[in-house]
Amino acid sequence: MLRKQAPKTEIPPGTLEMLILRTLKRLGPLHGYAIAKSIQETSEEVLRVEEGSLYPALQRILLKGWVTAEWVPSGPKRRNRVYRLTAEGRKRLEGEITAYRRVSLAIERVIEPA
Repeated sequence: MLRKQAPKTEIPPGTLEMLILRTLKRLGPLHGYAIAKSIQETSEEVLRVEEGSLYPALQRILLKGWVTAEWVPSGPKRRNRVYRLTAEGRKRLEGEITAYRRVSLAIERVIEPA
């Protein structure tokens, strides 16, 4: 029996980096596919991170110094790039979560019935 797939939900602009940083803080060093899978599972299949969004976001936060990356062996003739949260990334995550919650609460106040 085929399971009906829920409609794809777009990740709100500006939150993907926060989701990646939070995933790394919660689970420790991970490769890209594991980050995307964790976000999908943690969101109960609501959020899906596509490769075309994930890897550019990882590169941006790597260049900003919020994560480090190293290549590790993952089998014969294979390697995975594993990302690790930095102290600067932890600090940035705290600020991102604070800002997200402030905006989220403001939106809730606007959409609540009068």
